[in-house]
Amino acid sequence: MKAFIFPGQGAQFTGMGKDLYASSEKAKSLFDSANKILGFPITEIMFNGSADELKQTKVTQPAVFIHSALVALAQEAQKPEMVAGHSLGEFSALVVNGALSFEDGLKLVYKRALAMQKACEKNPSTMAAILGLDDKIVEEICAGIREEVVVAANYNCPGQLVISGSMKGIEIACEQMKAAGAKRALPLQVGGAFHSPLMEPAREELATAIHATSFQKPFCPVYQNVNALPSSEVETIKKNLIDQLTAPVRWTQSVQQMVKDGGSSFLECGPGKVLQGLVKKIAPTAEAISL
Repeated sequence: MKAFIFPGQGAQFTGMGKDLYASSEKAKSLFDSANKILGFPITEIMFNGSADELKQTKVTQPAVFIHSALVALAQEAQKPEMVAGHSLGEFSALVVNGALSFEDGLKLVYKRALAMQKACEKNPSTMAAILGLDDKIVEEICAGIREEVVVAANYNCPGQLVISGSMKGIEIACEQMKAAGAKRALPLQVGGAFHSPLMEPAREELATAIHATSFQKPFCPVYQNVNALPSSEVETIKKNLIDQLTAPVRWTQSVQQMVKDGGSSFLECGPGKVLQGLVKKIAPTAEAISL
């Protein structure tokens, strides 16, 4: 079975989507529509902006969403039989499987980006990548730091887990992870503690926007970050999309479940090649390529 997978924040690069804009009339029309919906020329930043301009959350999230969704929608000769997205990528997945219109998906992503930015400013926080340590040990160390917020945030692949929390909490956790045998405990250059309880204000804002948005029954299931299970029912999809902001991204478990359900060919849609690399580590026998 064919799976389309979609990257999240961090995959962006200057020039993303430029070739697609020039080669596809359908994509060009949707790029132009995105500029109008957002109220600023995001295509100009995507095609010609600096790395610093692209790093702004209010730019990064819609830019990655737009590029990922349009790369997949341009593949008119092939349709996915299952979809999944890493964090932000879940919104692109829901456009491509028909649950959301491109326009509604973009509006939700922009609201999500602004809400997350506000939450980051309210509670200065960060994330760190833990390499070479068993997931259970990482979880136990996080649970043992009770005076600060520290949680497992991104289960990227076996031996690679990202933690999220307060500045002090991440500092303490990194020291304890190294002492427990982690190959690396690397603080990340991110705006805040994504996929942690510190994103609760953003979750509440996003919930209001999602409940006001029209969703349709998709033509194929989305494997959602929150529980790594296939979803096709609208109310389940909406609930999981809301909960995603404060819950971990179970990417390892999602890919494992997709393979178990027959997924054999994974096509990464969007900027970068991070997800195909993760798929190869999670499911070495599966095909993983970038569109």
